[in-house]
Amino acid sequence: MSADHVFAALASPARRELLRLLLEEDGQPAGRLAERFAMSRPSVSEHLKVLRDAGLVAETRKGRERLYRLEPAPLMEIRDWLGPYERFWREKLAALTTLLDEMEDDDAGSR
Repeated sequence: MSADHVFAALASPARRELLRLLLEEDGQPAGRLAERFAMSRPSVSEHLKVLRDAGLVAETRKGRERLYRLEPAPLMEIRDWLGPYERFWREKLAALTTLLDEMEDDDAGSR
């Protein structure tokens, strides 16, 4: 699945909350997940479909129930993609910390 699909799926707070719930307890039926939201069960099912289409959740049938579980692989790909940006900001923040420390030392020395 493309990163665009994953980012689009993650854009919704409801879908991010569904992922969080599946992280806490994998293999949950749609009905139990829907109980946690102030929206209709069909709306929750539509959000689950978007997550499934993006590869973020998998669906299995157990009797009449559909159980959903988290699929972490697309999130790992996004994490890997974000890695260089995280290093970039860490370096910028470290440089800012150094600059502020130097400014503080200069200010203390002029007193």
